[in-house]
Amino acid sequence: MDGRGGPGLGWRMDVTSLYGRRATQRWERMSVGDLFERVTWSYPDKEAIVAWEGAFAHPENQRLTYRQADELANRVAHGLLERGLQRGDRVIMFCDNTTEAYVFKFGVAKAGMTVVPLNTMLAPDVIGHLLARTEPAFTIVDAELWPRAAGAFGAQGMTPDVTIEIGGPPVPGSTGFGAFVQGRPATEPDVEIHADDIWEIVFTSGTTALPKGAMISHAYSHMTGASFALSLTRRLAFECDLKLCGFLPLVFHSAHQIVGLPAFFAGGTLIMGRGLDAANVARAVTRERATCLWGGAPAMLTDIVAAVAREPMSYDFSSVTTALYGWTSAPPGLIAALERLCGPDLVTFEILGQTEAMACFRFWPGQWPETFHRHAPERNYVGVPSPILASDVVDEDGASLRDRPGVPGEVVYRSPVMTAGYYQDVEATHEAFRGGWFHSGDLCEYDADGLRVMVDRSKDIVKSGGENVSSMRVESVLVQHPHVVKAAVVGLPHPQWGEAVTAFVIAADGAVPDPDELIAFARERLGGFETPKRVVVVEALPVTVGSKVLKYQLRATHAGLYAEG
Repeated sequence: MDGRGGPGLGWRMDVTSLYGRRATQRWERMSVGDLFERVTWSYPDKEAIVAWEGAFAHPENQRLTYRQADELANRVAHGLLERGLQRGDRVIMFCDNTTEAYVFKFGVAKAGMTVVPLNTMLAPDVIGHLLARTEPAFTIVDAELWPRAAGAFGAQGMTPDVTIEIGGPPVPGSTGFGAFVQGRPATEPDVEIHADDIWEIVFTSGTTALPKGAMISHAYSHMTGASFALSLTRRLAFECDLKLCGFLPLVFHSAHQIVGLPAFFAGGTLIMGRGLDAANVARAVTRERATCLWGGAPAMLTDIVAAVAREPMSYDFSSVTTALYGWTSAPPGLIAALERLCGPDLVTFEILGQTEAMACFRFWPGQWPETFHRHAPERNYVGVPSPILASDVVDEDGASLRDRPGVPGEVVYRSPVMTAGYYQDVEATHEAFRGGWFHSGDLCEYDADGLRVMVDRSKDIVKSGGENVSSMRVESVLVQHPHVVKAAVVGLPHPQWGEAVTAFVIAADGAVPDPDELIAFARERLGGFETPKRVVVVEALPVTVGSKVLKYQLRATHAGLYAEG
């Protein structure tokens, strides 16, 4: 039967052989677009999303209940369908955190289409490349961010279809978000959706200069959100008390899978900010009584602790039961400070994952306190994979290193939380899934007890402030400068960014490169997060016989560069 009571088109099951079934009916389907609607049957008037100042365009959308969020997403879906979009059409978003943008993603899912949120910090040439590659049927932008994308859109002969009116009026030729949803039906659209349908494509940097599009299914997001809801509801009497505080990018970042979606799977609340300001986060935690704090890198949690210390009587973190961080190990002093701030029973944990596989490793300092205090932060223990993630560490021949502790190898994954592959990139997809495992490109090792320790990133991706930076891309820009003949880019430990993009360059004959000039040169051609924090001029680079740069030697030799001031 379909939603009107008659036989549904999705009913294909052979009730004798039990094969041929595809769950596409409203009553059993798995669709991200259904998350708000499902909770309306239990907590319709509970707040689903609360936006902090600056994270909403229309005042009526600052605080949305589950019923309101569902109806707004339905209006978005109907607006897309009435524009003639079809199942699977790509919808580009160039937006940062707002309730309007976040709910818009759910509207795309409800309509059976595929949302493609672009990182708003990408350089114009990359934006143009992704617009051309995805051939979107619809685009939506933030008014405030439009200047960053205008050139790329113009080069493709494109104008946004809708503008979220934050920081300005609609882009000429586009419709404002408010006008787009006004008068649309608030009822669920009648479309076919399957759990394996790709509802989101997230472009993530790889070893090449341009990002690859990780294809995310409805099933992927359901498994991710549900599994993290288990982890983030620790110490809560009732799971629906979960209040997730997320001020880092959620609209265009894969972090929304682990920070946004779990709130809705628990029937809780997402507290959303726009831009990570430590004092703002502290105010939001205090006012909204947040229970879970997402800080991104440990350095960001350190900033929040420092903001509270400056005005201790202004803030109250006693509601916080869990704190989540990633990418690098937290110093024991930071964990102790968080426990003093939130209470001794605070549950803290580090994750290791990637857009392609967000089931994640988890390391709880409280579960392995002796290991944590002995090794952190010098050794980055990432613990064990979550129960829905099979993961091994293998050598170059694909043989497991489980019985060879201390030997680095590549991390490989199997899980229902796995990308379906890379959009329009068969070669990269086949390479990633060779041997029946997904190859992460991360290097780990086993310790004697079977815990995993993060060693390096074999693909030379720099994790700076939570963003992936392709070293090859930065190098390709630097060598365009007439004073540079060769460049090598690595990530070095940095107290704020986790890793800082750092370039080592060899001067062209007779040239004397000015590091500040090279940084400015790069900034004109790269996104802000891709631009080197420092450029170091060297006479030679460590290389193999085949002239491949030994980047691990650069990282080891210059590990203390930013500690030295």
